[in-house]
Amino acid sequence: MASEVHYHDYLQLDKILNAQSPESDKLHLPAHDEMLFIVIHQAYELWFKQLHHEADSVVGIMGKPALNDNSPELQTVVHRLSRCVTILRVLVHQIDIMETMTPMDFLDFRDMLRPASGFQSWQFKELEAKLGLKFEHRHGKEYYTAQLRPEQVDIIKKAEGSRSLLQLLNSWLERMPFLKEGADENFWSSYKENYQSSLAEGEKNNIAAFEEIFDNSDDMTGRSLSPAACRAALFIMLYRGYPLLQLPFQLLNCLLEIDEQLSSWRYRHMNMVHRMIGIRIGTGGSTGKDYLKAAADKHYIFREIAQLNSFLIERRKLPVLPAAIESMLGFVAY
Repeated sequence: MASEVHYHDYLQLDKILNAQSPESDKLHLPAHDEMLFIVIHQAYELWFKQLHHEADSVVGIMGKPALNDNSPELQTVVHRLSRCVTILRVLVHQIDIMETMTPMDFLDFRDMLRPASGFQSWQFKELEAKLGLKFEHRHGKEYYTAQLRPEQVDIIKKAEGSRSLLQLLNSWLERMPFLKEGADENFWSSYKENYQSSLAEGEKNNIAAFEEIFDNSDDMTGRSLSPAACRAALFIMLYRGYPLLQLPFQLLNCLLEIDEQLSSWRYRHMNMVHRMIGIRIGTGGSTGKDYLKAAADKHYIFREIAQLNSFLIERRKLPVLPAAIESMLGFVAY
């Protein structure tokens, strides 16, 4: 018979509650807010661990040879991505707590931390890679792993070499079973005409971007989503009211939410750093606010999905779907 589980032992509170060791205590230079600084960053790393747990499960499901969009698996993917969004909101709100520390409070212990820096959070860099941030799209890619330990660099490189959520999304979208064998060409020809007629005078150049993104081009330079995947994603956005497309739309929306929350976290972090240290360099040697702003501007992982909103038209102008496809998208009648 298994022994009784005790709350204290189950959570290993001896390890957790004794895992704070302020540098200011070691040097006998009391700095009250260093405890807050440590606890918040430890909480961040624990939440990063949970985000990895969710992301790994989603990648595992999306990586199967076939994902049945009408099965509980897709609901599981959406549910866990939604949880990731909620966790990221918590990470953003934790900055509110950090900002109860004033710049003078931070200066009490800041110099004791060198060269430690949040830039050394390998878990966050690994998470970005798993989601789909490519090495070539990183800001400061020439030194983004320079301060990490060799085993941490190996972890990130392994994530970069594995199929990311963004790559799996592309494969999943390409498998969308609608508008095949000629119907696809007829639909998009009609849609393109309706889109072009909806453009204001200053938007006429959008049609060239439309053709570049959605036409059958073999050139994938600088792209993560193929033309076929982009057409499928836009189709989901346009006809999301149909039952079979509701979960796929929620999946796409969750990915946009993840990008939005990551962006909010980066900008809140950037503004907090500016508030705390002004134009001084970070403890890890980075340019502080300038580095964070450049990374925040560049590190949108699901940017190509967000850009598809440029090509939406009003519902009343949507092409009428063939009866067979409309039947496939609805509830099955018995």
